[in-house]
Amino acid sequence: MHPVLIFRHSPTEGPGYFTTFLDRHGIPWRLVRLDAGDAVPDTLNGASGLCLMGGSMSVNDDLPWIPPMLALIRQAVAADVPVIGHCLGGQLMAKALGGSVSANPVKEIGWGDVRVTDAAAARPWLGDSPNAMPAFHWHGETFTLPPGATRILDSAWCANQAYVLHDRHIGMQCHVEMTPDLIASWCDNGTAEIAASDSPGVQSPGTIRAEMAERITPLRQLADKIYSRWIQGLRQ
Repeated sequence: MHPVLIFRHSPTEGPGYFTTFLDRHGIPWRLVRLDAGDAVPDTLNGASGLCLMGGSMSVNDDLPWIPPMLALIRQAVAADVPVIGHCLGGQLMAKALGGSVSANPVKEIGWGDVRVTDAAAARPWLGDSPNAMPAFHWHGETFTLPPGATRILDSAWCANQAYVLHDRHIGMQCHVEMTPDLIASWCDNGTAEIAASDSPGVQSPGTIRAEMAERITPLRQLADKIYSRWIQGLRQ
């Protein structure tokens, strides 16, 4: 199998639990560090799948890597090569495929449940999961659904938390890839952003850390379900 290409947009927003999952299943992967100057490939070159991580920038920013990234996403979807997006990654997918990205009504940072919005569409990805599941959030913008996509998750502060397309692609606003180390790093680096926000959807670093012990295992269970479905479509 050719590797899954994982696109990192910020040095602090690495793949986290996603690569732990791939390693456990013997799936090769390659990290493309856009934040370090790696180029977006012009073609898929046989990649078995594309994974897009998060980042503090906006997909609407005038950044040189965004147009080729959107083109590669469209190329992958046209070729039935699975694409998965986390937060900024889900926004990139939405914009590439005909949706739009703009400010969410409120900023959302910290732990918050996501809720199933379409049980039939969610079942292949989530099984018979409870209607509410813990997820992690850190975003001020959100996406609209691209044409043909089906929303499967929302949250109290964000209407579109996850959508699926063609039974093999998934774009998420939430973060299911988090590890304790990533969460600690984001809390350390995001202290000023949190302090400057009066959003009801933003938790303090202390609250985020205090809730981590009870929430990290259910978050990993949610990630396992989503990732297990996604790898079924990988090109051999």
